[in-house]
Amino acid sequence: MEKIEYPLTQRRLRTSSLVRELTASVKLNHKSFILPLFVEEGLAAPRPVPGLGPVLVETIHSITGVVEKQLANGIAKFLLFPVPAGKQEQLKDFSFATNLVRTLKQTFSERIWIAADLCLCSYTTHGHCGVLDEEHTRLLNSPTVDVLVQYASKLAAAGVDCIAPSDMTDGRIGAIRTRLDALGFEEVTIMSYAAKFSSQFYGPFRDACHSAPQSAGLQNRKTYQHSPLNPADALASASRDEREGADILMVKPAALYTDIIASVKASTEKPVAAYHVSGEYAAIEALAEKGLVNRAAAHLEVWTALSRAGADIIISYAAGEARQWIKEMEY
Repeated sequence: MEKIEYPLTQRRLRTSSLVRELTASVKLNHKSFILPLFVEEGLAAPRPVPGLGPVLVETIHSITGVVEKQLANGIAKFLLFPVPAGKQEQLKDFSFATNLVRTLKQTFSERIWIAADLCLCSYTTHGHCGVLDEEHTRLLNSPTVDVLVQYASKLAAAGVDCIAPSDMTDGRIGAIRTRLDALGFEEVTIMSYAAKFSSQFYGPFRDACHSAPQSAGLQNRKTYQHSPLNPADALASASRDEREGADILMVKPAALYTDIIASVKASTEKPVAAYHVSGEYAAIEALAEKGLVNRAAAHLEVWTALSRAGADIIISYAAGEARQWIKEMEY
């Protein structure tokens, strides 16, 4: 019987790690990463967050050391989550957040870029992202936007580089952009949580920020965050935020929503950020702890998927390890 030869067609480009590296169309770079930071007012010592492994909620005193360490790791961009000591009935006191921004910028100046998360869930007694009606059954859009505009103005005055509204109320991007420009803060960037879904994967984050919904009336955030079953709604919101002045469009969660990342990227010239959220991160950490995946390789694979889908920016709790992992990754 005549022996049949099957010629190589594609495999020549897979024969060694060097040629795989050479021909890879996705190129990860640690300079495209943002690291989230949690800082809690009145905390005596950094506290762990269940499920987040090495990620800690820092104190006002420990955070500068953390930032210095991350600069040494090649990470200079941060997404800041200030956690106030107490809840407020009247949402007026944002001094902890503004003092924190001012301290970091005075300490590190232009060595770091700080985006401040803009939301009210850590401040409200009910844990929702804005002002509720008297019955606590509905989030009030316009009053919430009014408070967010005041908060954003204070953060800008404190020296923040970027405002990152995560509340998901309608019209807040345009209102914030208008106020910032009127106050002379035209150069402050807005990174909009443009496609933020009502997800099961925010649990560890809510522990870190004390931000779980506590209302007996409105028990979840489905009335203002996007449904996983309605991608068109998320794409419409992203388009609206771009028209209103958002400079960066974020998709959150990320790993489960690569189709949304790809769709947003295809419809905009703006940079697209993908937030690999706390539950997604914790899932990898749990698998790695049980020896079921290689920790670094698993995070790298997710980051590659996000980049492949179109993400220009990756927000990850493992960002501080990105430079080393990318340098050592096996092609």
